[in-house]
Amino acid sequence: QVQLVESGGGLMQAGGSLGLSCAASVRTFNNYAVGWFRQAPGKEREFVAAISKSGGSTLYAPSVKGRFTISRDNAKNTVNLQMHSLKPEDTAVYYCAVTSLDYSGSYNYTAFYDYWGQGTQVTVSS
Repeated sequence: QVQLVESGGGLMQAGGSLGLSCAASVRTFNNYAVGWFRQAPGKEREFVAAISKSGGSTLYAPSVKGRFTISRDNAKNTVNLQMHSLKPEDTAVYYCAVTSLDYSGSYNYTAFYDYWGQGTQVTVSS
C-alpha cells in the first residue's frame, strides 16, 4: 500500500508560477514511476506529466510542455511539479499517482497507475 499526499495548490493569477509536491509513504519509492494528472469540473481526468523510477526520463502533455517541469527526490520520497506561465485553463484538481511499471509508452494512461493521492486544487484567474 502506498499513500500519496499532494500539497502546494492554491490561487494564482495568469502568468504566475506555482509548485506542487507529492509525498509518498513507501520504503522503496524508487520502485515507482510517478505521474501527475488533473481534472477540471465536468471534464475527464487528463495526463499532465510523468517521471520514471530513476528520474532519468520524463513525459509531458503537449498543453504543458515548456511550462511545467516534473522532478523527483528519491531520498525524500517526493515528486515536484513546477508550473510556470499558468493559464486559466490550467485550473483543475491535480493528482499524483504511482505505478510499479516503468514503460514510458503508458505513462499518460490513468489505468497504468496503482495508487492515487486525494488531489490539490489549482485555480488560475485571468
